[in-house]
Amino acid sequence: MPSPEPAPAPVPALSADRRRAAYAAELARGTGRFHEPRRADCPWCGSVRLRTRLRTADLRQHKPGTFVVDECRDCAHLFQNPRLTPEGRAFYAQGLPAVPPPAARTAAAARRQRTGGHEPEAAAASSLPAAAPASHRRHRAAARAMLAHRPEPESWLDVGTGRGHFPRAARTVFPYTSFDGLDTTSAVQRARAAGHVEEAHIGALTDPDVLARLRGRYDVVSMFHHLERVPDPRAELRAALRVLRPGGHLMIDVFDPRCAFGVLLGRWWAPHGQPGHLHLTPRANLRAELEDQGCDVLSVGSAGVHTPYDLAAAAALALGSLVPEPDAPWRPAPPTGLRRGLRTAVTRAGAPIVATAGALDHALAPLAGRTRFANTYRVVARRGPAG
Repeated sequence: MPSPEPAPAPVPALSADRRRAAYAAELARGTGRFHEPRRADCPWCGSVRLRTRLRTADLRQHKPGTFVVDECRDCAHLFQNPRLTPEGRAFYAQGLPAVPPPAARTAAAARRQRTGGHEPEAAAASSLPAAAPASHRRHRAAARAMLAHRPEPESWLDVGTGRGHFPRAARTVFPYTSFDGLDTTSAVQRARAAGHVEEAHIGALTDPDVLARLRGRYDVVSMFHHLERVPDPRAELRAALRVLRPGGHLMIDVFDPRCAFGVLLGRWWAPHGQPGHLHLTPRANLRAELEDQGCDVLSVGSAGVHTPYDLAAAAALALGSLVPEPDAPWRPAPPTGLRRGLRTAVTRAGAPIVATAGALDHALAPLAGRTRFANTYRVVARRGPAG
């Protein structure tokens, strides 16, 4: 599920040459201005005992720039340092290619090879896009996880809902619940037009105007891989509790910075998510913060939440870096025919590698989800009467 990002400036429908010229003018000013000053202490606990976990480039869009992720030696919080400014987050968020990123394209090629060029029958028969059934099942499972805590919520806000894929799936579990969506982009309006959410709210949860409209309205608030992308996770949690009714429930999924895959794969571990991810918060830190804010933490764990894609995503990112997207407007020149052919060859040659890695991901999933190899954990908390 997409998480809120700084709303990018509208990109006009320009020709490829004009878009390339616009990016060239922007990049001529340098990328250093997109970063805040480097901080010397942990934004979570204030410790000055930091170490650099990784330095990396933008492995998805391949826009110019270098990004550093530091780790606090005391509380294990991971954070981007120096952090992108709002202008920087907008720059790296906008201008996405009109085609899927390399990981998605390579995975699609692998799938076509496995199926002889045909999508699985279940996907073809579904009204969802062909790539969506797995995520649809995960969304349904997330919704079912709330049944034990809140079997009949009247109202539910999905924060960072994007086009409303989670509310769409959750309706099959909670058909009488009113689902609303919040996002910083206009995608949430498309979610409403498609009937996935009843109310569409544009903005950040911490915006005073948004809080004034939504205060105390919801029985459940969900945040799926949202806290990784916000500048201040604590402020986001406080805002989420304000829009909950007393006794309401908060469901949060977060990539686990202590996942063993993160250490083994380094910059190729997709949840490091640079430059989009600003924070990766350990479960102990998140639990303690919710308790400090007056919540009863009902469950914390990774069982059933792990997404089996670490090895396949790493392989796809590595292959994509060999011959990055050739026709991106932030590259100084259009691609040559040779470069296009080379990328096609690398993508096709890499398809079996990604397919094998994906099969291994799924084979290891039952074990990974119960060990330090789980890439995600979930917290369910209940707001206290005075929260």
